[in-house]
Amino acid sequence: MNIVDEDDVRLHAHQILGFDDNEPGVLQGTGQIKTFNQLKLKGDGKDKKPDGWYLPDDKTKVAIILEAKSTKEDVYNPAWIEELTRNIRIAAQKYKRIVGILYNGKEQYVVKYDSTTMNMSDEISKVEELAKDLQHKSYYLALFNENKIDKQKIYELTKKINDCLHFKFGIKNLYHRMIFTACALVAKRFDAKLVKDQSYLGMKYEIEATLQKQETESEREKAKIDFLLEVYREIKMNNPDNQEAINDFIGWVTEISDCVNSDYWNGEDVMGIFFNEFSRYKAKSESGQVFTPDHITSFMYRLIDVNMHDKVLDATCGSGAFLVKAMCNMIKESGGVNSRSYKSITKKQLFGIEFDREIFALACANMLIHKDGKTNIEHMDTRTEDACNWMKGKGITKVLMNPPYEHKNGCIEIVQNVLDSVAYDPQNPDVPRHIQCAFILPDKKLEKDGKNKRFGNKLLEKHCLKTIIKLPENLFFRVGVTTSIFVFESGTPQNGQNIIGYYIEDDGLLTVKNQGRQDVRGKWQEIEDYWVKAIHDGLDDKYNTRQVINPHQHLSFQMPKKPFEIFEEDFIRTMMDYEMYNKEIDPKEFGESLLSNVLYNSEISEKNDDVIITIKHE
Repeated sequence: MNIVDEDDVRLHAHQILGFDDNEPGVLQGTGQIKTFNQLKLKGDGKDKKPDGWYLPDDKTKVAIILEAKSTKEDVYNPAWIEELTRNIRIAAQKYKRIVGILYNGKEQYVVKYDSTTMNMSDEISKVEELAKDLQHKSYYLALFNENKIDKQKIYELTKKINDCLHFKFGIKNLYHRMIFTACALVAKRFDAKLVKDQSYLGMKYEIEATLQKQETESEREKAKIDFLLEVYREIKMNNPDNQEAINDFIGWVTEISDCVNSDYWNGEDVMGIFFNEFSRYKAKSESGQVFTPDHITSFMYRLIDVNMHDKVLDATCGSGAFLVKAMCNMIKESGGVNSRSYKSITKKQLFGIEFDREIFALACANMLIHKDGKTNIEHMDTRTEDACNWMKGKGITKVLMNPPYEHKNGCIEIVQNVLDSVAYDPQNPDVPRHIQCAFILPDKKLEKDGKNKRFGNKLLEKHCLKTIIKLPENLFFRVGVTTSIFVFESGTPQNGQNIIGYYIEDDGLLTVKNQGRQDVRGKWQEIEDYWVKAIHDGLDDKYNTRQVINPHQHLSFQMPKKPFEIFEEDFIRTMMDYEMYNKEIDPKEFGESLLSNVLYNSEISEKNDDVIITIKHE
């Protein structure tokens, strides 16, 4: 649509904002047909006619005022901003919270006024980080939602739930505890009636019935719910008659649900938080699955410049941490959960594969908890031809992954299949696609994978390893493995091109008892910002870890060797050892005798801040 004059812009805005919706208790519309006076708003300039208005009968609710301009006008023109501000002040005679919109058919300028935090004389400030395009009215009404996710509270509640399910209900399987909790959270999202003094059977039936009867627009969402239910029904409780424990569980799940259901959710991986806590009682048979820390998913998203237009793949998605983070960041960039791009992002731009049946159920639950069930997550094995064909047809533009590390799980085979698949262009098979792919792998994985030495050489025949970022050595402290991020460009042979390496020695996180590593001092954001810029610029002025790696020699970050140093005490120790050897003195016996004499057969005195030990002669 070619928008030229103000009338065209106003009509276009009317359609997008939805000001013609039949919404009871709201006066809404567009067109310079009513004065502020006729809209029952009086004040300076009351005879002026606004271009659009959304005025609820309930004056405690949010009002919207629209000012339309022709396409040639600049929405940042101070005169137009002043005009919008004056109209907001007129509306402020009756409304405490107001959103003002300047729109020229191409971009918008949005301000919000809140009398609970501002005075009439205050300068009304622009709202930052909004979508450039005009959005539906629900988007602007949501600007006043101030709920923020309380991650610490989720940790505390998760610990209580974990202990309850493990000790009071006797659910020993780690994943079963997570799935049981996740199903309750998904049911709460769909308004399940979980209430105090409900019996175990009543609670279980309500969760199942809520999920089963849920009507969805998406077949994929329905399939995820059905799969989740199938796994949920397999979980058995040893002590379902503990009413106190049932009441506690329902109360804690409700609190977590309230924390998560926030428009200000920042992509925190709830399943990752669960795993951190639930794995405290993990059996050996449940080892092997490594969940990516939330701050690392954020870093990797920025590292390879993912944006709202990308199609993101995680072909070993686990609980869905990368997909959840990508979904959150892409939606924020597009303008929020009420933006016009929201459905497209969740439906067409996020792709995942998970082989483990119970982990796949957790990934489904994670996406459903976070207001999405449309994401393309498939229960497949990335090592198979079927999975490769599936990946080839998706038009993937970015890859974020943390594949299983063990050779038996085909770690390198998975990496190779992903790189080969995203490089393939069905429209032009002879010309590879150049896609940025970031993998977390053990430091030396490309140099040796089981019995395969220098297996990475095969990858480099068709794909280029651009960057290696060694991560803090205590990142996966429970797993006992040190890792790096390996950034590839698919479809470009290495051809001897050097690799640039960096080392993030410290991420600022501290280990909190029973809660894993957390950013309790709030240091990570500054660290993340530094490293993203440093790696993009190819510089590391602060820590001086940048190194050039020859791929013919190494496929890992090379830790600098500590310089050889020798001190006087080392020389004296060596001489004494030599003398005792010549005199056939046993160093152990001599040491014990010397220590005994110092402790029990000596005089200790002080002189000029020195401690003097005098050993008595026998």
